[in-house]
Amino acid sequence: MIFILTSVLYLFIEKSIYSEKSNRLVQIAQNITSFKSLSEAINSPTDSMLGISIELINFKNKRTPKSHEIYEHIRDSQTYLTLIYPFNFKDSSYLKIEKNITPTKRLLKKILKSIIILNLLGSIVIIVYAVALSRMLIAPVKTLSRRLSNMNENLINPIKVETLPEEFEPLGETINRLLSRIETFVKYQKELFIGAAHELKTPLAVIKLKNQVTLIKEREAASYIEAIKKTNESVDNMNKIVADILNIGRQEGAQLELPTQCDIIEIIQQKGSDFKLLAHSEDKELVLELEPSSFTALIQVNLLNQILQNFLQNAIKFTQEGKKVLLKSRLVTDGLIIEVIDEGCGINDEVDLFAPFKREGDKSGVGLGLFLAKSAAEAIGAEIKISNREDGVVGTIASLHLYSKLCCQITHKNKN
Repeated sequence: MIFILTSVLYLFIEKSIYSEKSNRLVQIAQNITSFKSLSEAINSPTDSMLGISIELINFKNKRTPKSHEIYEHIRDSQTYLTLIYPFNFKDSSYLKIEKNITPTKRLLKKILKSIIILNLLGSIVIIVYAVALSRMLIAPVKTLSRRLSNMNENLINPIKVETLPEEFEPLGETINRLLSRIETFVKYQKELFIGAAHELKTPLAVIKLKNQVTLIKEREAASYIEAIKKTNESVDNMNKIVADILNIGRQEGAQLELPTQCDIIEIIQQKGSDFKLLAHSEDKELVLELEPSSFTALIQVNLLNQILQNFLQNAIKFTQEGKKVLLKSRLVTDGLIIEVIDEGCGINDEVDLFAPFKREGDKSGVGLGLFLAKSAAEAIGAEIKISNREDGVVGTIASLHLYSKLCCQITHKNKN
């Protein structure tokens, strides 16, 4: 870019100088032609005539120029700018005016040489500056890369953003958020593996102990049948744990599914209809209060169904017979809130119910349902909460907040 700009500058200077010289020769020729006297122009005591030779030439029996011509030529190592200008068309006489422009050519060569030297020096300065700047910019990147490469799942320390250049602070903050999510994920994975091992180890120990007691001495057939039944119950509990662990893998696969445009209210309606039968079979009532009539979102349906299913299962499981569960949705300024309100035993606010294998209440369960529900909510960009009721009734409110950035409300007109 520098060479291009300086080349254009040199060409502009050269053209300007030559144009000025050419115009000056034409002006002298016009003055002589107007006087019709060559001697008067030659004897004119002006500095403008210095270095200029003027003569009258004839082009008979030769090519006659129709207008003035200007050309450059070299003679005796000197450079001349020559003008051929019509003087008298009747006798085909022309003015031949020559100007020695050797000093000008030398000046232009000096200018060109200076421009080339400045270009080289400027290029060197720019290269040195670019190398220094690139090293200065790469240094924080290398530092970040070195720190990240030395990290492992047991030692994840945030990057000190204040030690980075101002331009890299947003990058450092983004990496710290990513590290925080990785640390949380690793923590949950460790808790999951430890909890799964513990939950599987206990029923295995119980099965082994019962079998050992059964084999101590011979028993009646009914005793063996009872022991086998107990063993089967322990195996069923283990199957539940394995099924929930498999659900974690399925959920990670569902997070990779492409979201689809769907009506959230229609999905809630369908899920509520399915669980109404379950609630009725247990002498409980499931009530639906859904607003608005339609709410469209681009979302992964399997993850949404998993959250709703967990909410409804827990609500029906912990609600006593003869009581009711309320499934409702309502529109808020920043999206849609889905709530499942039960009349169960409530929760302990000091316990992290979203941690794996955390259980509350006196009902059986592995304790992975809410862990899976929260993971699904984070995958679809929603927020999940569990809290106690504050309307004087003992129970729990499980809520899912779908934000407007993911959803778009569509109003349907009533058809008569």
